[in-house]
Amino acid sequence: MRDLSEQEKFWQGEFGNRYVDRNVGQPLVAANLAIFSRVLARAGRIDSLVELGTNAGNNLQALRQLLPGCELFGVEINASACARARALDIAQIWHGSLFDFPRDRQYDLTLSKGVLIHLDPSLLPMAYAQLYELSSRYILIAEYYNPVPVEVSYRGNSGKLFKRDFAGEMLERYADLQLLDYGFVYHRDPQFPADDVTWFLLEKRS
Repeated sequence: MRDLSEQEKFWQGEFGNRYVDRNVGQPLVAANLAIFSRVLARAGRIDSLVELGTNAGNNLQALRQLLPGCELFGVEINASACARARALDIAQIWHGSLFDFPRDRQYDLTLSKGVLIHLDPSLLPMAYAQLYELSSRYILIAEYYNPVPVEVSYRGNSGKLFKRDFAGEMLERYADLQLLDYGFVYHRDPQFPADDVTWFLLEKRS
C-alpha cells in the first residue's frame, strides 16, 4: 500500500476537519454557480464528471443544479468532508486520495478547484496524469494562478499552498490538449465573490 504524503496526511487530519467547517454554505454554492455556468457555456454535452478533491460538496451542489441529468462523482481524502458530501445525496463520493482513485472508466469532464494549490509540487505530475487519464474530453482547473511557481504561507503553515500556472503545465505536458477558455473571479465581485480564482477549460483534441 502506498504511503501517504505529508500533505495528504495534513488534509486527512484535524486541519482538514477545520477547513470543512469553514467552507460550507449557500454563498459558496452561489459563487460556484456563477463560475460553472460560464465554464459550461463553452463546453459541449457533459453526461458524467468527476471532481478530484470534493471537500464537503459545494462544487457538486452547483454542478447538480446546472447539470441535473449528469452523473456526478467526487473524490475526497478527509472523512468528515466525505461524510458531508455523501449526505447531500447528489453524487457518488469515493473516500481516499485522488492519487489512488482507480482509472477504471473515463468521464466527460474532470475537475480540480482549490486542490492543486495544496499539493507538494513533486506530486503535481501524478495529479495532472489523473486529471488527464480520467477525462474523455474536458478538464477544468480552477486554482490560484501565478506565472511562475511561488509558495505562500497558509494559515501559519509552510509547504501547504503553492501558486503556479497549472493549466500551462498541463498544456505543455499533453500535446493533444487545447485551451478552450479561461476566466478570473475576484474576491471583491459585488454579486458572486470568490477567492481570486482563475479557471481554465481544456479539451482533448480527438
